[in-house]
Amino acid sequence: MQQDRDAALAILQQYAHTPAERLARVPTERERDWFETVEVLYGDGPKQERDFRYRDAMRRLSEKYPDDHDAAALYALSLLGTAHDGRDFAIYMKAAAVAQPVFEANPLHPGAAHYIIHAFDDPVHAPLGLPAARAYSEIAPDASHAQHMTSHIFVAMGLWDDVVTANVRARDVQNAGLERKGRRANACGHYTSWLHYGHLQQGRLKDAAAGMEACRERMADGPTRGEAGYFVNMRARAVIDGGDWGAGGAIAADLDAFADLGLPYDFVDALAALRTGDAEVAARLRSRYGKPEDERDPRRGILLLELDGLIALADGDSEAGIALLEEAAAREEALPYEFGPPATLMPPHELLAAELAALDRHAEARAAWEEQLARTPKRTQSLLGLAGTAMALGDEVAAREAYAVLAEVWGGADAGVAVPARSGKSGNFIPWPSYAR
Repeated sequence: MQQDRDAALAILQQYAHTPAERLARVPTERERDWFETVEVLYGDGPKQERDFRYRDAMRRLSEKYPDDHDAAALYALSLLGTAHDGRDFAIYMKAAAVAQPVFEANPLHPGAAHYIIHAFDDPVHAPLGLPAARAYSEIAPDASHAQHMTSHIFVAMGLWDDVVTANVRARDVQNAGLERKGRRANACGHYTSWLHYGHLQQGRLKDAAAGMEACRERMADGPTRGEAGYFVNMRARAVIDGGDWGAGGAIAADLDAFADLGLPYDFVDALAALRTGDAEVAARLRSRYGKPEDERDPRRGILLLELDGLIALADGDSEAGIALLEEAAAREEALPYEFGPPATLMPPHELLAAELAALDRHAEARAAWEEQLARTPKRTQSLLGLAGTAMALGDEVAAREAYAVLAEVWGGADAGVAVPARSGKSGNFIPWPSYAR
């Protein structure tokens, strides 16, 4: 969705000054047909309008040259580029239908594998993208982004060992490239944040803490806006998914230079304050921000709704509190699926389920846990919650099933992150304190 049109036009003008002059220099019809698509991509008019014209140009090119795998792959990418409002299943499936035959005919085509992964990287369709994900890391072993891209499918399927392996490779390839250029390693980036999330899901809390500390140290040395954003997200994951409500103070940072990060940063501290019984601190942090509907970013509005709901619950108004959390969950459902770690720092269905369970409304809580797991498969915090709720409802079969998945996910967990017993009895494991009231 981003494009540096000025830089592209500067390069084109080195070839010739006008589109007509450039096309006149192209020696063959086939090359000219390709070149015309570039002129559309960087032509006149608003980018969103050009996206549709470029899609049509790539469709014509791929139809004219049906044996050209590159034309088909870039046509698939151009389709994805028209999903301006976020994931649109109809558009994404059209892109997959174009890229999949290329991958089947040429299993080493990097573009086909890459765009198949993008088309399928949601929990509904991810299994369809698994063959491409398995292949892509071998197709492009020296491309850090290719190594990372595989984990789009792995996260959407809850394959945490694969998530970690993919992002370790991505991080190492990226940092080797940075070292060759005399630049420092990236401790707060896309790959390291996904790696951190994978470690937390595996129960490898020491590895997660080491990654978090490296990112925190980076905050003291002039971080970029992007690095600071990843720090805030990793900090949220460390506190919420690590289940340690007192951890926020130890991984604090001065981010006054990035005003837009104030809300997600304060949200974590307010949530931790509520979980440790300090509603006054939470209310003070909440007072820095306006109404949820005033936020242009809907996910920021969801964070405020979550805080409002929890504050109402802390004040003893369970009806109003649950209603606000239900609204937060409904707003999440109205948004397109996001890939990767939870885009909303505290997944709304998970939070709603935890609060319903705390009120002994277990049947409603179970539905919310199951909805969260449909959105974030094998997310350990929701598996724990579902297991506890199933036990409260007397459904030991469902509890054992959830515990069995946890036992598999936590096979390499740190000591102290106990693996649930196969018996389904809740007394034989240590639930993370995320949902303790």
